[in-house]
Amino acid sequence: MSKPIPQLPWIELRLWRQFVTVAEELHFGRAALRLHMTQPPLTQAIAQLERSLGVMLFARTKRSVQLTPQGLALLPQAQALLQQAKAVVLDARALAGGESGRLRLAFVSTVGFSILPPWVMAFRQEFPGVQLDLVEATGDVQLQLLQADEVDAGFILHASGFAVPGLQRLTVAQEPLVLALPESHPLAQRKTLRLADVWAQPLVSFPRRIVPSLYDAIFGMYHDAGQLPVVAQEAIQMQTIVNLVSAGLGVAWVPASVQQFQRSGVVYRQVQGAGRGAERIPVPGCETSLVWQRSSPSLQRFMGFANVHNAVHADSPPN
Repeated sequence: MSKPIPQLPWIELRLWRQFVTVAEELHFGRAALRLHMTQPPLTQAIAQLERSLGVMLFARTKRSVQLTPQGLALLPQAQALLQQAKAVVLDARALAGGESGRLRLAFVSTVGFSILPPWVMAFRQEFPGVQLDLVEATGDVQLQLLQADEVDAGFILHASGFAVPGLQRLTVAQEPLVLALPESHPLAQRKTLRLADVWAQPLVSFPRRIVPSLYDAIFGMYHDAGQLPVVAQEAIQMQTIVNLVSAGLGVAWVPASVQQFQRSGVVYRQVQGAGRGAERIPVPGCETSLVWQRSSPSLQRFMGFANVHNAVHADSPPN
C-alpha cells in the first residue's frame, strides 16, 4: 500500500513578493518602503514563509541581513514565479483588448483577388499576438459556419445594398460587374459593350444558393428587359467560372476585382446599361461585407483595423 502524499502548504504570491524584495534589498526597512508597508508586518510575513517552507531564508543579525544558502537557491525560482504571474496579467489584458487570441475568418474567393492579401499582411504585422485562421468558403457555407460558431466572421459577396438578415456587417468594398468573354469572341474586339449586345450570349454562372442576392440582381436585369437568360453552365468558384469562359462555354458576369485573375484566353469588358430615364436598366453592382453574429475582442480589433484600412461604411442592424 503506497503512502499518502503529504499535502503541500499553499504559499500566497504576496509572500513570495515580500521574500524577493527583502532578498534584493537585504534590509527589512528599505524592503518595507518598497512594499508600502511597515517593517513589523514584513518581518512577521517572512517568518511565516519560513515556517511554511520549513527552511530559514535569511540569516539575521542586528547589523545585517543575508540570504541563507537555501534562500539563495530559492530566489531565482521566486523571481521567475513573479514574472510568470505578471505575464498572466498582461496576457489577460491582451486577450481582453483583442491584441492576442484567435480570430477565425471565412472569405469568398473574390476577396483573395483584392483586399485580403494586403490586409492579412498588415494585420499580422500590427497584431502579431492574434492567431489568424483563414477559411475559404462560399457565402452559403459561411452562413452555416457562423451559425455553428465555427468562424467568428466572414467576407461575403452580395448585391449592392443587400443586408443578410440577423447579421451585423461592415461593408469593405463596392465594385461594378464586368463581363468576362473568351478572347476569340467577336465582342471581345470592342472596348465597351452595351446590354443589347449580350442578351443572347450563353452564360456561365454560379448557382443561386451561392450568392442569392447577386444572382437575383443579374437575372432581374434580364427579366426587366424582357429577356430570358440562357445558362450554359453553372460553377461555384469564380476561378472555375473564368476557366470555363476561357474554354468557350459562354460569357460570365463577374466582380471587377476578378480581372486580376489573368487567365489566358479571357478578356474583361465593361457593359453600359440600357434605356434612359425611368426606363433605364442598369448593370447591377456588388459589395463585399464583413459579417458576424457575435462579437469578440479580437474581432472588434479587426473591425477597427478594417475601418482604418479601406472600409466603405458600417451597417449594424440589430440581431
